[in-house]
Amino acid sequence: MSTNRVISVIIVNYNSGPLLTDCVRLVLNSTTQVAVYLVDNASTDDSLSHLQQTFGKDNRLHILQNAANLGFAKAANLALPNTEGEYLLFLNPDCLLHPDTLARFMTTLDSYPNAGMAGCFVCNPDGTEQPGSRRSVPTPWRTLVRICHLDKLFPNHPRFQNFVLTGQPLPTAPVEMEGISGACMFVRRQALEDVGPMDETYFLHCEDLDWFMRFTAKQWKILFIPDIQVTHFKGVCSQSHPIRVLWYKHRGMVRFYRKFFRHQYPQPLMWCVVLAVWSRFLLLAIMTWINRAKLW
Repeated sequence: MSTNRVISVIIVNYNSGPLLTDCVRLVLNSTTQVAVYLVDNASTDDSLSHLQQTFGKDNRLHILQNAANLGFAKAANLALPNTEGEYLLFLNPDCLLHPDTLARFMTTLDSYPNAGMAGCFVCNPDGTEQPGSRRSVPTPWRTLVRICHLDKLFPNHPRFQNFVLTGQPLPTAPVEMEGISGACMFVRRQALEDVGPMDETYFLHCEDLDWFMRFTAKQWKILFIPDIQVTHFKGVCSQSHPIRVLWYKHRGMVRFYRKFFRHQYPQPLMWCVVLAVWSRFLLLAIMTWINRAKLW
């Protein structure tokens, strides 16, 4: 098999528990040739040691250990110089693939030379589609619509559409999409080299949205492939520090809006959006704290 047909899989780990070993096992069981680059962000659990005990002698597994938690984008970018092949998969450690997942991704992108990235049907363990599986870009206006539930008040009005597209009928063939799930991003190396790596100023969350915007700006299409399915055990890596993760997510959203939309929207609207984002963070943080306090 040609070296160019090797698919490099980049996985960033932070306290993923036993799911990390399950994730890597299924990647290594792929029907296509793979090289796995596991970047550990100074995990404090036994996820890395368990993986090393299980697959430490497999020369397809390459482990990079960071002395501190560098965040997702920076950690993933560290693996890039070591990778090979025409395609790369950026995969969360709490995702489980099927044996033919990577081969089907590769075959599909071979047929769509203008596609720089592809995602798939990312589902919960019960088989239901996760909200981030397919989506429009959450512009400031779309975010206000979602936060204020204006899509519920005006369900048929085109100006009040939610950016989450999960409720829409599933397409029957690959379709162009503004955004896919950041948990599973299959990327063409040529496009990555054209667009550049993920923005490392995002610590966690929203680096994928940033990337989608930049891919589109460079005229690379983003595909959603409905007949490829990946199971995502969402939140496994963040369950020990949920409020901190919420803070990173909302801080990332504010940075995303300011980076891409500050010149497209009136300043008062941007202020309203930022206020809405931080108000949402505060509400969710309080609810999370209360729920955790009940468990104590």
